[in-house]
Amino acid sequence: MDRLVIKRAILSVTDKSGLPEFARALAANGVELISTGGTAKLLSGEGLGVTEVSQVTGFPEIMGGRVKTLHPAIHAGVLADKDNPEHMATLTELCIKPFDLVCVNLYNFAEAAKKELPLKDAVEQIDIGGPTLLRAAAKNFHSMLVVPGPDHYAAILDEIQTDGAVSLTLRKKLAAETFAAVSAYDAMIAAYLKDHDA
Repeated sequence: MDRLVIKRAILSVTDKSGLPEFARALAANGVELISTGGTAKLLSGEGLGVTEVSQVTGFPEIMGGRVKTLHPAIHAGVLADKDNPEHMATLTELCIKPFDLVCVNLYNFAEAAKKELPLKDAVEQIDIGGPTLLRAAAKNFHSMLVVPGPDHYAAILDEIQTDGAVSLTLRKKLAAETFAAVSAYDAMIAAYLKDHDA
C-alpha cells in the first residue's frame, strides 16, 4: 500500500525528547497509543490517554523489565502484512489488533560503557525488546511505519497532517535507517564484550 493511515501506535523510548508533542499530535489525529512503563507514565502525566503494554499482552512486565514487549499480541500486530488476507484473518481469529506505527529508541548502552560498570551490570543496559520491535517494524515497512528516533517526528507529522497517513517512500526510508541504527548498536555491544573480561 502506498498511503498508510496511522490508527494504532506503540511507543517505548529511552530518549523522551519531543515525545509528548509527537504523541499529542498522533492522539489529535485519532491514533490509539500503547506504551511501556516509563513512557506510559510520561504520556499519562501529560494528560494523554495511553494503554499500557501489559493490558494488551495480559502479562505484567517481568524480570526487572527484561520482558515486556516480547509477546505475540505485540509482535503479530507489528508483523502482520495488511495486504495478506491470511495474516489479517489470523489476527481476527486470535483477537489481536494490528499496529501501524512503532516508535522505539534504545537503551543508551554507550553511556553504560563510559561508566566502566562491571560487565554483569553493563549488560543490563543491552536492549532486547527494542531492537526486536524495530527490526520487526522495519521488515514490515509495507504495512508499518517505524520511528527510530526523535529527529523523525517532524517529517512524520508533516505527512500525517494531510490525511492521517504516511507514504511508502517515507516508510522505506525509515526502515533502512532503522536497520542501520540497530546494526550500529549491535556492533558497539560486540566491540564492548570483546574488550572486557567476563
